[in-house]
Amino acid sequence: MKKLKMLAAMLLVSAGSFAQKLPADSIFSQYYKATGGKALWDGVKSYNIKRNYTASAATPYDAAITASIPDQSIYKSKTIMKRSFIYTVKGDQGWIKVPIGQKVDIKDLSQAEQQSMRQELYDNLVPFINYKNRGLIATTVGTETLNGVQVNNVELQGKGVKYNLYFDAKTGLLVRQKESQGGVETTTDFSDYAKSAYGLLYPAKLVELSTSDKKPVTIKSALTVNDQVNVELFKR
Repeated sequence: MKKLKMLAAMLLVSAGSFAQKLPADSIFSQYYKATGGKALWDGVKSYNIKRNYTASAATPYDAAITASIPDQSIYKSKTIMKRSFIYTVKGDQGWIKVPIGQKVDIKDLSQAEQQSMRQELYDNLVPFINYKNRGLIATTVGTETLNGVQVNNVELQGKGVKYNLYFDAKTGLLVRQKESQGGVETTTDFSDYAKSAYGLLYPAKLVELSTSDKKPVTIKSALTVNDQVNVELFKR
């Protein structure tokens, strides 16, 4: 009888754990629904993001990002102390423009740098967009508590990169992301979700901490979707 009771208890625990372990696609669907709906997400063709980066004992800087998903092109201008460094990937090419005095030096980005920017094309929104077609595999790790909130932890893994994505179990919103790549782990906390003019919710505040820098960076972000893309940005 004692053994039967122990077995029953173990089965209940197992069943409870299984019930809490939602499929990754269901968790992603909850996020899409919570942030405006899958139809809106499917309609995203381009986006612009303006960001301000601040950290203790470091010079603040701004970034402007423009991306075209159908063209697989992304432009990023990083401005620090009135100097703008411009990174661009268009098709199978990538380059950086470095200001030197009154001139601009243009250099090719390495294949690894280009791949990182192509990855960023999606990461700036959420890394699980069309993840299967991009060769990524999603697995639900389970539920846990993060800052007093129950979250669903999903692992997303691809060639050379792994994400752990933590979604608020009640709201469906993404609250934390851990990205492991090249021996560096970067943790980003998302908050202050705001609605863009397009209708999508996005995190207006991000706090980023990497194992390489070990200094938290606060990022204020503003997103616009499907504005006309300035083709001049993508000219070398």
